[in-house]
Amino acid sequence: MPANRTLAPISIGLVTDEPIRLEGLATIFEESSQEGTAQLVPVTGTMEELLDCSTLEYLVVDLNSESTNLKTLDVIRRARPDMRMIVIGPKGDDELVLASIIAGARAYLDLTASLETVRRAIQIVLEGSIWAPRRLLSKLIDRLLAVPDPSAASANPHLTSRERQVLDLILTARSNREIAEQLGIEERTVKAHVGRLMRKTGADNRIELSMHALNHSLFPEDHDQ
Repeated sequence: MPANRTLAPISIGLVTDEPIRLEGLATIFEESSQEGTAQLVPVTGTMEELLDCSTLEYLVVDLNSESTNLKTLDVIRRARPDMRMIVIGPKGDDELVLASIIAGARAYLDLTASLETVRRAIQIVLEGSIWAPRRLLSKLIDRLLAVPDPSAASANPHLTSRERQVLDLILTARSNREIAEQLGIEERTVKAHVGRLMRKTGADNRIELSMHALNHSLFPEDHDQ
């Protein structure tokens, strides 16, 4: 078998104004990466410094800090549309979770989340999907469906039954690995299905794929989740 390639480290900026919180967030990255995954490297600095770093593509934003709120997410999105944000905020505020995702966050975690949960959420975001409490996904879908899509009248692509199954699980924020386990297929096969779905819908990533599916009603016929 060929030797595994060493993946380049991925830098992730930490946005918080509390030293203790900053230290706690940094511990997320202390463990070595698992085989086949890149090492995550924390980057600290002011938000302006982090946004000016052109090689930085990911930010962990602490909404528990006094200086950060939903407007912070909007500022980041306007300054760096390519930046993927992972939010850590208060527990039990469903509206804040939904507002954070709509504002551009790719993940929302509360203060009670374990380090393993945070690492897993980051990995989901790295794979191009969204991490959020699944009980809120239906609410999120309802809100996204309420947004008019000027291209909604375009023809829907034909999807195979397997592609519809994969798409259904993407809409519930499953990772490629979780989809593979649930469907009993190889992870590389899932990646191939995702690639075909993106080509058929013209999506550049899983987020756009999900939006296209929602706005064009590309749900599996036997969708019952």
